Amino acid sequence: MCKFKIQCCHNKSRTYFFNSGYRQELKNRGIIQSMSRRGNCIDNCIMETFFGRMKNEMYYGCEKDYDSFEIFSNAVDEYIRYYNNERIQRKTKWMPPVKYRIASMCSV
Repeated sequence: MCKFKIQCCHNKSRTYFFNSGYRQELKNRGIIQSMSRRGNCIDNCIMETFFGRMKNEMYYGCEKDYDSFEIFSNAVDEYIRYYNNERIQRKTKWMPPVKYRIASMCSV
């Protein structure tokens, strides 16, 4: 039995999404279904890019540093804080995302 409470299940495959037995089992467990719209791969690409970058920058090569879920969860929280407030990017004019958003709102 999984020790974590799953609240949402995202599938890329329409086969699972429309399978009545699968859908009923998710409903019985109180899990919300989620799926990208057909023909809209852009729906998910921003988050997939973020998580790929996060794995490259804070996980790969450091897997053994995370002895528990709590340590890993704290590392993810810290990475997200770093990414939003400190990590500069070319697409945000060499500013962290939060500063870029503030600058963009001020220029309108």
